[in-house]
Amino acid sequence: MLRRGLAMLVLALLGAFAHAHEAPPTPAVIHLASEDWEDYTAADGHGLAWDVLRKVFEPAGVKLDIRTVPYTRSIGLVQLKEVDALVGSYRDEAQQVLYPKWNFDSDHIYALGLASSPEPTLATLGKYRLAWVRGYRYENYLPNIKRYNQIERRSGILSMLKQGRADYYIDARTEVEAVVRDAPDPAQYRYSHLAELPLFLGFADTPQARALMALYDRRMAQLVKSDELKPVFEKWKQPYPFTSN
Repeated sequence: MLRRGLAMLVLALLGAFAHAHEAPPTPAVIHLASEDWEDYTAADGHGLAWDVLRKVFEPAGVKLDIRTVPYTRSIGLVQLKEVDALVGSYRDEAQQVLYPKWNFDSDHIYALGLASSPEPTLATLGKYRLAWVRGYRYENYLPNIKRYNQIERRSGILSMLKQGRADYYIDARTEVEAVVRDAPDPAQYRYSHLAELPLFLGFADTPQARALMALYDRRMAQLVKSDELKPVFEKWKQPYPFTSN
């Protein structure tokens, strides 16, 4: 009887231990923070990134809850565990943020300058004075960078270039194109491709966010293998960043 009682006690303790270490159930909502990028993560819910993330989460029963804030604020919200993830981060860009295996897109990085200036390359970037929006840590992802300034908003970049206070402005192609569209004399400017940087969700370090990150990686693997995301990129006329392999 004593042996049987001890065996039952051990089994009960093992069951309780296993139950305590079970993965939490996947939440029904993922709370996402993102900057309002035109046709990408617009505040009204339209855009390429939102369409991709709906394809990832909604078939698995998880709805998107969107919060529009400046990019640096989105990082802070994840670090404070007030949202589950931020959208559009480069890998390991922010501390106290968890990064999944899969990116959901790639950032097409360009240099905007005067049309009369030499066309820059990754090899020659170190020769120039660069500028980009505060919070984008391009110095960690582009080579040879030596002189750069971080600006608070894109609205002043054209005057910086015209007045010679910066040689080139670095940003994603969609943002560069938006800046040039607002110029009274667009022909005076030229933008040149520099690099492709994978874009990630950055998750909070919470049990709920970890469960969502695991789901995200599983779903992205499935979607890339099946090419189900291709029509989304075709719809927005953007390059498809994955191969089936």
